[in-house]
Amino acid sequence: MTLNPEHDLTFQSTFKLSTGYGIPRLGFGAGFSREAEISKVLTGPAVLEALNVGYRLIDTAHMYQNEQEVGEAIIKSEVDRSMLFITSKVPEHADVRASLEESLKALDLDYIDLYLIHSPASGTEARITKWKSLVEEKSTGKVRSIGVSNYNVNHLEEIKKAELELPSVNQIELHPFCQQRPIVEYCKENGIIIEAYCPVVRGKMDHPVIIELAEKYKRDPAQILLRWSLQRGFVPLIRSSQPQRIASNAALYDFVLESEDEAKLTALDQGAQGAVSWNPVNVA
Repeated sequence: MTLNPEHDLTFQSTFKLSTGYGIPRLGFGAGFSREAEISKVLTGPAVLEALNVGYRLIDTAHMYQNEQEVGEAIIKSEVDRSMLFITSKVPEHADVRASLEESLKALDLDYIDLYLIHSPASGTEARITKWKSLVEEKSTGKVRSIGVSNYNVNHLEEIKKAELELPSVNQIELHPFCQQRPIVEYCKENGIIIEAYCPVVRGKMDHPVIIELAEKYKRDPAQILLRWSLQRGFVPLIRSSQPQRIASNAALYDFVLESEDEAKLTALDQGAQGAVSWNPVNVA
């Protein structure tokens, strides 16, 4: 089989962001629970294990209340800072500068590689004001790249019409059952990298097509879905607190989904009805 660029991948593969920095094509998500104490207990060991396995993109957020645990895991891992790509997010109603300073302190970092607006649910004026603040913070060097999360086409168009720098990244729910095609197409046309959260459908992987392909490739269902995401050109963000699962979720680079099998998964799209998390399609 002749491999194309989306097939010939390694754990070290990156995308080049609009800012010129490279973002790893597979990331580890640290959003374990909305209950702060549970999140804090799970985060440190899981992130440390992920770093030891070889993940270099770690995704957290101010609202997860576990940035300190992420920072401590980074120190324990002894992975050189230059090799890491750390993402955090500002809550929708928070002040960007204050939130960023809190995140930097909690993470014990001099800069964050990617800083996102966590949600568009604040109205046009507030979104534009917050985006301008992110652009300003990027100029200070405390943030290297900026982006958004859960933004729909109309939210991105607001930024474009305001003649502001476009996001480097849009992080959205994305898997075979919820492919958000209009948003994905818009981002591709405008040089915005798509990060895919819930790439394994929160464990709901018992669809016959997924089971069929898992058996065909002798892989587990999560590996099939993650490989699909990679081959579609997304950056999947996977989370787990189980060491064995953290490792197996990264074992994606010694097999390729054949084009007809990739197409079978792509045909499962249910649009917004296939979402398993909050979906921004109707947010004005």
